[in-house]
Amino acid sequence: MGLLPQITSPRDLRRLSVAEVRELADEVRTFLVREVSRTGGHLGPNLGVVELTLAIHRTFDSPRDAVVFDTGHQSYVHKLLTGRQDFSGLRKRGGLAGYPSREESAHDVVENSHASTSLSWAHGIAQGFALQGQADRHVVAVIGDGALTGGMAWEALNNIAADADRRLVVVVNDNGRSYAPTIGGMAHHLATLRTTRGYERFLEWGKATLARGGAPGRMAYDTLHGMKKGLKDFVAPQGLFEDLGMKYIGPVDGHDVEALEHALGRAKAFGGPVIVHAMTRKGNGFSAAETDEADRFHAVGVIDPDTGQSLAPAGAAPTWTKVFAEEMVEVGRRRADVVGITAAMLIPVGLHRFAAEHPDRVIDVGIAEQHATTAAAGLAYTGLHPVVAVYSTFLNRAFDQVLLDVALHRAGVTFVLDRAGITGDDGPSHHGIWDMSLLAVVPGLRLAAPRDAATLREELAEALDVDDAPTVLRFSKGAAPESVPALERVGGAHGVDVLARTGSSGTGSDGEPAQRDVLVVAVGAFAPLALEVAERLAAHGISATVVDPRWVLPVHEAVVDLARGHRLVLTVEDGVRTGGVGACTTQALADAGVEVPVSVVGVPVRFWEHGSRAQVLAAAGLTAQDIARGVAERVAGLPPAEPAGERPGAPLAERS
Repeated sequence: MGLLPQITSPRDLRRLSVAEVRELADEVRTFLVREVSRTGGHLGPNLGVVELTLAIHRTFDSPRDAVVFDTGHQSYVHKLLTGRQDFSGLRKRGGLAGYPSREESAHDVVENSHASTSLSWAHGIAQGFALQGQADRHVVAVIGDGALTGGMAWEALNNIAADADRRLVVVVNDNGRSYAPTIGGMAHHLATLRTTRGYERFLEWGKATLARGGAPGRMAYDTLHGMKKGLKDFVAPQGLFEDLGMKYIGPVDGHDVEALEHALGRAKAFGGPVIVHAMTRKGNGFSAAETDEADRFHAVGVIDPDTGQSLAPAGAAPTWTKVFAEEMVEVGRRRADVVGITAAMLIPVGLHRFAAEHPDRVIDVGIAEQHATTAAAGLAYTGLHPVVAVYSTFLNRAFDQVLLDVALHRAGVTFVLDRAGITGDDGPSHHGIWDMSLLAVVPGLRLAAPRDAATLREELAEALDVDDAPTVLRFSKGAAPESVPALERVGGAHGVDVLARTGSSGTGSDGEPAQRDVLVVAVGAFAPLALEVAERLAAHGISATVVDPRWVLPVHEAVVDLARGHRLVLTVEDGVRTGGVGACTTQALADAGVEVPVSVVGVPVRFWEHGSRAQVLAAAGLTAQDIARGVAERVAGLPPAEPAGERPGAPLAERS
């Protein structure tokens, strides 16, 4: 029996010798590679924090001392050391979450999966302890994987440094990477601290490094070259942080338990805010991860635990992200004005292929979605067309900038939202279910939801032709569905696609065609679901027309006209139903005086746990069977159908 099964809480660690801690670290790495290879998850970040997490829990007393991870994907070791060693259901329904979870353990303080928030949490917790007379309690914020590139972290540091008596330890897990190598001034500074150079060698390195930053970088080099004290402060490890008024300890080898415990012990005894700078290697101890240049196995699917090779079935359908990545390459060849912006996620959002062909036309701002959005408005002002590619859930952080920096200034910026809708295994913070409800209130903004690869390409081109307002494309995680052809398009070139007509509308008492029963408005990836709902309704004698609005916000006038020819409108969307496409459709019909009821089907407003996409959708009632049953009950209570000729807008309705 090894050491790991004997660890049921952090206190068990304190009886171990240093030699046993090293042995335990090896066991933890073996466990992580074996278990995460089976389930998928964030492997590289956790391999890099094994010794660091051990040292923290041997030095501090969790949960009395609060430990916050930023981002929370580096908390797997923490879970193991706090009594959670069944990883068989990691990120699966009923199993462990991929991030800290208060429902799992008292040791988990923050479900911290959006980066750069830990220092604000830590500041608030430390203040709360002090105000309640609990001065002996410490707060430890572990911030890494690029999270220090986020502006929110620096806003918090400004306050932390001013509270000289707060027992707060900031552990900078410096592995030089987020998903890919971390960029920006802060990253350059930490990279400097990683090395020891002679005076002249440092000058040569600094000149080359800063020169890559263009004119600002050259100015910075001139300043440093001419100011010996400035150069000394830049080289000295403590310079940056102690200028903020914080004690600095380090750099420390993040894989040396003794050195880490010594540094953390000093920080704990200091009695005020301290930064401990630990240098770690992402993917440490697993050669396949250490040699992976893309992202050091930041997040993996099911892999071979020996070779690191993916075990995903060959010939899988292309993902939405891959389709977008390929189309951006084609766009880049046609249009020199298009530039890409990423927030430290070049590969995950599919801009890496565009960057390979056009390296000068991609900007990585670090984990800073607000900055990315406003910078895009600036680029648009100069006549370029920026494409800001982010996960749907991360655009939540930049809503104010979308509203007031982009939309107010009528900037032609295209936002591409990957992982929109229910995403599955990453849990409540990563479901992209809020974007449509948030963006629906932005004046002038137009939002498209492609239903397949072909419409993604088509709608991206249409978005890039808009130069006086923000445009948005949103698509799901995973494989793009097979092509869903349209029967016809109504409402013009950028109008609404009619996908299917099922059942028979019959005739009224005067022999005229009667209203069809249900107009099904399918949003994006829910088009196949909507078609299945229509087939189920037809089996019960209920006729339906299925349409894809393509541009779902604002509501197209063709949707309003089509609604006149139906007894009920059903909207099916993979976002929260409050304030989304269904709500906007209801409002549009009311504004047009169309008295057709609307049944809004979407994600109920709550935080949905992790699980497969199918499991979460089923729990939310978003299956064809559930939807069809509800619609059939609704149709049964409607007044009889009217002849088509007695309704406004009949010519268009008859085409449905």
